[in-house]
Amino acid sequence: MITSYFNSKITIVCMLLLTLHQHVSAQRNVLDDYIDSAITNNIVIQQKKISLDKAKLAFSIAKSYYLPTTSFLMDYQYADGGRDIQLPLGDLLNGVYSTLNQLTTSNKFPQLANESINFLPKNFYDARIHTTLPLYNPDIKYNKQLASQQVHLNELDVAIYKKDLLKNIKEAYFSYLLSLQAVAIYKEALALAEESRRTNQKLLDNGKGLPAYVIRSESEIENAKAEISTSEQKAKNAGLYFNFLLNRKLNATIDTNYNAQSAEDIATSLLAQEDDVDNREEIKSLQQVTQINQTMLSMNKSTYYPRLNTYLDLGSQAQDWKVNGQSKYYFFGVQLNVPIYAGSRTKNKIRQSQLDVQNAQLDVEQTTQQLSMASKASKNELIAAIQTLFAKQKQLESAATYQRLIDRGYREGTNTFIETIDARNQYTQAHIAQQIQVFQVLIAAAEVERNLSNTQIQK
Repeated sequence: MITSYFNSKITIVCMLLLTLHQHVSAQRNVLDDYIDSAITNNIVIQQKKISLDKAKLAFSIAKSYYLPTTSFLMDYQYADGGRDIQLPLGDLLNGVYSTLNQLTTSNKFPQLANESINFLPKNFYDARIHTTLPLYNPDIKYNKQLASQQVHLNELDVAIYKKDLLKNIKEAYFSYLLSLQAVAIYKEALALAEESRRTNQKLLDNGKGLPAYVIRSESEIENAKAEISTSEQKAKNAGLYFNFLLNRKLNATIDTNYNAQSAEDIATSLLAQEDDVDNREEIKSLQQVTQINQTMLSMNKSTYYPRLNTYLDLGSQAQDWKVNGQSKYYFFGVQLNVPIYAGSRTKNKIRQSQLDVQNAQLDVEQTTQQLSMASKASKNELIAAIQTLFAKQKQLESAATYQRLIDRGYREGTNTFIETIDARNQYTQAHIAQQIQVFQVLIAAAEVERNLSNTQIQK
């Protein structure tokens, strides 16, 4: 249950949402610049954009099948031997021609020799321009639809990855800032421990202190140094991962000019936004997969439909490379293909497509429930993180007050050295816990932002 104080904070934020948005944007310019740079330079996004460009080219190719296809074809054949056709022209006509010459007292009818024609062409060419055009072919229509749907699917894939990248960059940046804050806090603790050792050493030299206090101070110093070293390594690793996401040199300098204390305003402004899971890119992507499967189903059903194509040849064919009026020709035709029997292959493909459609629809339903649950859970986690932050801030204030009182009492002789160490440790741990919670709120806010359908990203 959200406290009344927290409810009043949300109400105020909702009333001043535009003002808060401007305030938050002004303080997030550094991170926004990093996000823009990452979206521009990230290798995975570049690869996904290449896939998108390929899908667009595939769509252009699919459209081109509506247009006629024209090509130049040429055949050349040379053969000898084989079977012959015997034409006894002389035996059939020479007697008749001789009689006609006698009757007409002329030589108008010459004597003919018997002919032998070979089956195989000899020195024969056939050059032509071949054009085909589909008059009715449903495969072309459905392939075009599939290519168009694949383009949209690739666009959604790019958008999904951009949102994931945005969230990962924010989490990596906040982890880096958190590690730097831990280093600074432990350095403050180290300075206090060193001051405590100096004071106890001075008291011991004056005969008023105990050696155990000096030893304990040295132990606190070494512990602080160890924590500093650990936090510095965490900061280096977080920086490496952040630069990796931005696709730049791993040791590049990271700008830390970011006001993390605005976490409460950022978080509450996100809580005021409504969820719309149906408009999430993940759902749209699955819906697009469903449409693709439905198109495949229609395409498989269209296998029963006839196909009608036409073609035209314009060319020349003759022997011995002759080109004249007799060698030129045109050849036009229409081809009809009517499927009759395919051994139940088409029926089984249709059933497969129907099952794919059903499965895709179930994926949409399941993912919608998952995303809705994740969105509500992320908001609940953000609310819990904000409440915890309020508590950590109160603890830090109490620890700071307690340390000042114990430190003053120790100097006045009313508190023991052990109490000062305990107070200092409480303050250090409370300070670290408060800083951790600040960034936990920011990280939880990044998760909520990722689950919002209206998250704005660079296109």
